[in-house]
Amino acid sequence: MKKKVYIISHSHWDREWYLPYEQHHMLLVELMDDLLEIFETDPDFNSFHLDGQTILLDDYLQVRPEKREAIQKAIDAGKLRIGPFYILQDDFLISAESNVRNMLIGMEESKKWGTPVKLGYFPDTFGNMGQAPQMMKKAGLEAAAFGRGVKPIGFDNEVLEQESYSSQYSEMWWKGPDQSQIFGLLFANWYSNGNEIPAEKAAAIKFWDQKLADVEKFASTGHLLMMNGVDHQPVQKDVTAAIKLANELYPEYEFIHSNFTDYLEAVQKDLPADLGTVEGELTSQETDGWFTLANTSSARVYLKQWNTRVERQLENIAEPLATMAYEVTGKYPHDELDYGWKTLMQNHPHDSICGCSVDEVHREMMPRFEKANEVGKYVANEAVRTLTQAMDTSAFPENSFPFVVFNTNGLTKSGDAVVAVELERKTFAQGWPAKLYRELEAVEKGEYHVIDQNGKVVAAVISEEDVRFDYDLPKDAFRIPYMERFVTVTMPVQDMKPFSWETYALVPGKVEAAAGTLANETGTQIENDLIKVVIADNGSLAITDKATNTTVDNLAVFENVGDIANEYIFFQPTKDKAILSSDVKAEIKVVSNTAQKAVIELTHVLEIPVSADELLEREQKMVVGFTSRQAQRSSKTAPFEIKTLVTITQDSAKVDFETSINNQMKDHRLRVLFPTGLVNVDTHEADSIYEVVTRPNGVSASWKNPTNAQHQHMFANLHDENYGVTVGNYGLNEYEVVNSETIAVTLLRAVGELGDWGYFPTPEAQCIGEYTFNYSVELHGAPETRYATYERTYTAQVPFTTAQLPVQAGTLAASRQFITLTGEKFVPTALKRRKADNHIILRGFNMADTAEEVVITKDSVQPELLNLLEEKMDEVYSTTVTPYEIRTVGLGE
Repeated sequence: MKKKVYIISHSHWDREWYLPYEQHHMLLVELMDDLLEIFETDPDFNSFHLDGQTILLDDYLQVRPEKREAIQKAIDAGKLRIGPFYILQDDFLISAESNVRNMLIGMEESKKWGTPVKLGYFPDTFGNMGQAPQMMKKAGLEAAAFGRGVKPIGFDNEVLEQESYSSQYSEMWWKGPDQSQIFGLLFANWYSNGNEIPAEKAAAIKFWDQKLADVEKFASTGHLLMMNGVDHQPVQKDVTAAIKLANELYPEYEFIHSNFTDYLEAVQKDLPADLGTVEGELTSQETDGWFTLANTSSARVYLKQWNTRVERQLENIAEPLATMAYEVTGKYPHDELDYGWKTLMQNHPHDSICGCSVDEVHREMMPRFEKANEVGKYVANEAVRTLTQAMDTSAFPENSFPFVVFNTNGLTKSGDAVVAVELERKTFAQGWPAKLYRELEAVEKGEYHVIDQNGKVVAAVISEEDVRFDYDLPKDAFRIPYMERFVTVTMPVQDMKPFSWETYALVPGKVEAAAGTLANETGTQIENDLIKVVIADNGSLAITDKATNTTVDNLAVFENVGDIANEYIFFQPTKDKAILSSDVKAEIKVVSNTAQKAVIELTHVLEIPVSADELLEREQKMVVGFTSRQAQRSSKTAPFEIKTLVTITQDSAKVDFETSINNQMKDHRLRVLFPTGLVNVDTHEADSIYEVVTRPNGVSASWKNPTNAQHQHMFANLHDENYGVTVGNYGLNEYEVVNSETIAVTLLRAVGELGDWGYFPTPEAQCIGEYTFNYSVELHGAPETRYATYERTYTAQVPFTTAQLPVQAGTLAASRQFITLTGEKFVPTALKRRKADNHIILRGFNMADTAEEVVITKDSVQPELLNLLEEKMDEVYSTTVTPYEIRTVGLGE
């Protein structure tokens, strides 16, 4: 029987990378024009795979709107193969929900045109998430194709030799942590192994002799896949002629121009019994470690921080609030939220969110983040307006100033709620602004306190009165500008239920603050009922967990080293030694100190090199591989100031940090180190995509890279049978477990070139300017107690939403939990409405390797089990959530 060679034409389309977006955009227009011509003129041209992303259709029609009918005709005829995703994302650097929305919106967009290709397409993601098998199956996809994670890939995507791989074949089974299994297709010789096929005899023989040998080396069947294309590759116009020649030259093979649908059907029918299985994350951990590209998680950290901010605004604030407000209006802003999500997702392709493109690309990303964020803020504000207008606050005194606190987290949350409370306003219709300002400023200052709905005094910090400009935008009238007299209330909230709201009121009258303080006068010792913190002269912390009487010291030490690699990869100069904050004396200052909270400011000044030496630029221009570079750090140094606010609150064992710098240095990396004191610990845990993933602390025998950076979202944890340490973060996606006992979180990595296949200077990747980083540390006892620390890092991501409202009668209770749910290890990731019928969608995951009982209650509605496309599943609904399960629940009205 002849072996069959399936040639699939495609072009891997990074919307932006080594060229700015619009230049790639114009090239896409040329490609699509050529394709439409070929579809009409070459009947033997089977089809073109449009890289798995539907956004390219929008990009093309933005310039060629008159081609919509031609595009539809090509899709109907099976000539243009589209979907199933909206964009090709980096799955590790975007949230779990962002990964799902990419499928949801991509499937919806695909079905507007026709039938999507049933293939999870990850040709160039920088590693693949462990939950991909479960996610694909729950989106109706039984197969995935990927280029990285299993075989060793080197410079310019060159296949490296290695003694063993996770799979010796290019075909394999891929199993997730929940035991979901799909067919995995590895582009073992990259997704360009059939690129530019010669249509001339001598060249064709040379080409096919090599290419056939390469593909047969890894193929498990006689169905051989040749990918005819590569990054931004123009379509090969004579590919059918080249295929005809190949059939003449190699009669023992059958060469066909094909597509993924036909290839997948054929290859899966003939899979051998010895086909291997890969499990969980695919991150090239069996390689030499240089080209895992994990250091993209710290390139241009400002992108990661902005992305976190917008994801939290859309998925954890705007959508839950809009879901609640629907019960008042019967309306849900589907279109507005889709627009916000699409705008955000334009920043999620791997060369975008990874920060590994030219400066122009990342400059253009910032307005997208800002636009998507403003959409989320608008949706949230409108929902809050709807809800507050309907709330009953008539139980509060007439002379009070009520306000509401929303917990839009799916977990119980503690923390500070901050709200600006208006005491008096004067509209511009009442006089000149300056006059109104002075009148309000002259009002005698009052004293106030906060009460709950039962009239009980609640601890709060109330600012001095101030005056400011603001305005209202009525729905039925012109804008109303005014001056207002106000105070800012900061109120500690303890254990607020998930998806709930509570109302309070600011009332006149002084109440004595609780006596006592948490810190001593010098700020070197802070203590509450749960922990004791001692700050050393060098600014490092020793934390004692009172429950276990465990002390861990030398925490929060800053480490600065050189970096002479690029946006993809970190490489420390060969003679460089770390500069540590533990080697200098810190300035310690008490910022605030009450019975509820202590804030201590630490200032470190490190003398560090201003950049790499002059040799680096020459080596970059010569495209010298980073591992061969001889450049060192400059002998010229300058002071590098690091200011850190350390915050401890009365009822929490978590210590929060906010570190600020003004970076004027180049070619360096700044990390914060948390030694745990744990020994003989082989693995650690980290927050990943719908998974608390367990990763090895050690590396494979093939590993040569002296570092082993990993991706995280909200935390990393090390523990043994006695105690553990959880380090949380906000928008800091890179960490490393050093020497199996120290959790090192990257705050900033400053480099000057893109890297990869040429020399592309990126001066803005040096991240010159002011930066602020937020992170935390918490000790815990026995292993089962670590989950509570994880939950606190989740809830710290999403602030309380607050708003003022009048004393009024209303239809909504002043206190309410919108949905109740139980389950200590179940983490909700979404509360939204389904577009088809506005039913409530609650999605989350079991972060443990044991089953969890999760009871979801919403009025008298019976929950139903849905897939990730939010369609009803055949499975019977159960309250038992299996280990690592991703669960989507529908709640009808």
